[in-house]
Amino acid sequence: MKKQTNFNNDYINGRDTIEIRNARIDDFNDLYNIEKECFSPLEAVGKDALKDRLNTFPNHFWIISEDEKIVSFINGLATDLPDLVDEMYEDASMHDENGDWQMIFGLNTLPKYRKNGYAGMLVNHMIDVAKKENRLGVVLTCKEYLVSYYSRFGFIDEGKSDKSHHAGEVWNQMRIKF
Repeated sequence: MKKQTNFNNDYINGRDTIEIRNARIDDFNDLYNIEKECFSPLEAVGKDALKDRLNTFPNHFWIISEDEKIVSFINGLATDLPDLVDEMYEDASMHDENGDWQMIFGLNTLPKYRKNGYAGMLVNHMIDVAKKENRLGVVLTCKEYLVSYYSRFGFIDEGKSDKSHHAGEVWNQMRIKF
């Protein structure tokens, strides 16, 4: 039974069939299908952009698998820019491995596996990794109904984003500072 994460096994204590690991390019088809299931066609990342993310910042792209099936993932680039801007979603070259801020682009969990804590494990994992990498913090955008969810992890709501209008939606920017 696998019980692995790069930094902290507390997330998966007692769940012997759970694995947190970096995504690999050979995970692409599973990740793309999960993305399509979790987001509307306008919000979901395109095939080319997803491949670029996997190739450009694999150390900032984590998956959870249960019994070797990918059920959830989180990703985002690192940058010196303090705010999440729409161009980041499609342009992986904006990634700076030494950037001050870790962005979260997407948190995806297959509907059948929701309410099992997987998304929370990945958010905590990303926060821990960003701390260990000496970033200033983590930034995300989300819809209003998710503000209270992310607040549980210590994210502070900065209000409606004036820099992200992805898919024509209104997004709240949230930040956790270390």
